[in-house]
Amino acid sequence: MSLDRRQLLHRSGATGAGLVAASLGLGSPARATMRSSASARWPGPRLFPPLVDGDLLALPPGFSYRVVAQAGVTTMQDGALTPDHPDGLSALVWGRGYRLIQNHEARPGSVQPVPLTPGTIYDGGVLGGGCTVIDVTREGERISERVVLSGTFNNCSGGRTPWGTWLSCEETEFTAGTVVGTSILRQDHGYVFEVFPHGPSGRSPQPIRAWGRAPREAVVLEPSRTRAYLTEDASTPSGLLYRWSAPTGYRLGPHIAESLGDDDGTLAALALLAPDGSILADLSYVTSAQIGRPFKATWKAVPDRHATTTALRLQFDNGEITRGKKLEGASGTGRGMYFTSSFAAAADVPANATPHDGQLWFYDFREQTLTLVAYFPYNALLRSAPPGWEQSLGVSLDLAFDGPDNVHVSPYGSLILAEDGATANHLLAWSREYGAQAIARSRVVRAQNPAGGNVYGEMTGPCFSPDGRILFVSVQVPGYTFAISGPWATYL
Repeated sequence: MSLDRRQLLHRSGATGAGLVAASLGLGSPARATMRSSASARWPGPRLFPPLVDGDLLALPPGFSYRVVAQAGVTTMQDGALTPDHPDGLSALVWGRGYRLIQNHEARPGSVQPVPLTPGTIYDGGVLGGGCTVIDVTREGERISERVVLSGTFNNCSGGRTPWGTWLSCEETEFTAGTVVGTSILRQDHGYVFEVFPHGPSGRSPQPIRAWGRAPREAVVLEPSRTRAYLTEDASTPSGLLYRWSAPTGYRLGPHIAESLGDDDGTLAALALLAPDGSILADLSYVTSAQIGRPFKATWKAVPDRHATTTALRLQFDNGEITRGKKLEGASGTGRGMYFTSSFAAAADVPANATPHDGQLWFYDFREQTLTLVAYFPYNALLRSAPPGWEQSLGVSLDLAFDGPDNVHVSPYGSLILAEDGATANHLLAWSREYGAQAIARSRVVRAQNPAGGNVYGEMTGPCFSPDGRILFVSVQVPGYTFAISGPWATYL
């Protein structure tokens, strides 16, 4: 029998959050690479000053933004307009500037879907999501944009490979023959695709079937290149964290889909051990009292990775695996990976578990442990109030943080979190010294609230340029991508 919340609190100890972050190695290795000179003393993170409102973003003094792309406004190389719903994003060095590869969480019926483009099409029956590549200067000024993946569905977050390609995740599990809007799907969906930002792979996009089919959010590869970790953003029931392990003698490299058979390797779901050795049923049993307590991770093999008749998360009985509401963005380090559980309301958690407005987790590859490193307590007012309530009541937009979604390990060591919250949507910096602090806030109006005030768009896909000069980020609806410049090294 799995432990309930009271038993877990009683049987486990709490560790200070600062000690946890230090033990996970946040900061020092990455910061050392960003020093301006070998003899410079790295000061560590500092508090950002309060945000100042701009037209589209609120930023700290001394920081500025440039619009890189705007859905339905900027033009791509073939004359088509930039697609909407920008999400996962990665930045590579390209010539004297940067090359961005960007997911679009679009679906049939989107105002500006990713156009079906020859050589990039997976499913010709879907006019929806995909990926584009955007080239910019070192100042973040737009040069060009083109489609590199189309005919896919709800391309949400993803992950970058060590060899410079991009892994794009479909957040859906629709099968061939399903009617979605005016589209009739010709292929099964819910896969990860490897995307080649510097040129086509030489054939039509192929899903990585060995990694299974589910509503994927993000993926991280171990440095050993023998394991991949995949988050699942799902409900009824909540999703799972998956691990794919390579067959003996195989190491991941370019052209993953072509090099792996459909059933190669082992796909398994997380089964977290409670202190008494039973399986922890849900991540929402772990609260701020357990910050810093490592839980041993075990893994339960998925019976049918292709979800032929049954979704992956439904192939397990409760008590066999550990579920988590809204397992979202993930980002890796040499030692492990961070991922978020964005929120879990009262209706989402099992008996005796605690609702929350966000959890930040760290999985240690070598130790095979999972540790809660940050916790956003549940705020019933935020979750029950209508959008825009802060403005109608005259409450500060920076009053509370909630709904951490995408996560990015910055070149400076601090984490960057993007909120998909019930209130204002921020970019947050998170470090062991200061916890979470606002470094940007969306002022892109998504809708008008009839009760008064604006509803602002969700921030997505934060990532730094490899040299740490520019932070790229998007607002999903109505669809903007920004390049934010400023004295990042001073604060992160």
